[in-house]
Amino acid sequence: MTELSSNGVVAYDVENGIAWVRFNRPDKRNCMSPTLNRDMMEVLEALEFRDDFGVLVLSGEGSAWSAGMDLKEYFRENEAKGLAATRKAQREAYGWWERLRWYHKPTIAMINGWCFGGGYGPLFACDLAFAAEEAQFGLSEINWGILPGGGASKVAAELLPFRKAMYHAMMGENLSGTQAAEWGLVNEAVPLDRLKDRVTEVASVLLGKNAVALKATKDAIRRVREMTYDNAEDFLIRAQEAANSFDGEGRKEATRQFIDEKSFKPGLGAYDKTKAPRKTAKAGA
Repeated sequence: MTELSSNGVVAYDVENGIAWVRFNRPDKRNCMSPTLNRDMMEVLEALEFRDDFGVLVLSGEGSAWSAGMDLKEYFRENEAKGLAATRKAQREAYGWWERLRWYHKPTIAMINGWCFGGGYGPLFACDLAFAAEEAQFGLSEINWGILPGGGASKVAAELLPFRKAMYHAMMGENLSGTQAAEWGLVNEAVPLDRLKDRVTEVASVLLGKNAVALKATKDAIRRVREMTYDNAEDFLIRAQEAANSFDGEGRKEATRQFIDEKSFKPGLGAYDKTKAPRKTAKAGA
């Protein structure tokens, strides 16, 4: 059953272990207003530690994923109120993007349509991203006289090769979903009518993995990007030790299934979590 946030601008439902969260301003191409940003934080907090899902998918109602920040409500109205209002709106937007980057469950961006400017913040915040071939990606800020702010320039520099990031930011030309996949903004592009099925397939694979290991893995990949090799090596040792404190039996069960039962091969799929102790099966579910 679909539920709505306090102000109705975020819709969500949980089905078969997947939380489907959607921007819900289709008449505004799901532009992010201060109200939407507050509601999204509300929804993320309400869902994060629920036991009835293990993967969160972020998508949009209608023909857009998110066309960026609402120029009237986010920029013009807050600027008219002064610096305090502007900073408050920025904190509310960046706050839920940060919450999403370090979310307790794996996250997938399902880009069903327009993804512009500020939309790059939550796009990068999700662990994986799949787009419709028909989707449109754009840093149009240069076309109306500003730089790609709100983290958008950082996202372009993180996900794209240097020359492509420069071209994308300086030219103001759109990329199709297919081009976005080729350039590295998303993992994969498929026809729109196959997008949800493909995301469901990926989410279902993630649901079969050890939840504690997934959380540790996604955090590790984000953290080590800015570390030297030696620092990353040390961090990963400590991260594995910390994960073991939450789930000390999972890897032992996997080892038992591999060595003793010969019932699975790590290179060909995950171990059977249903045979694991209750703590492992429930952790981070």
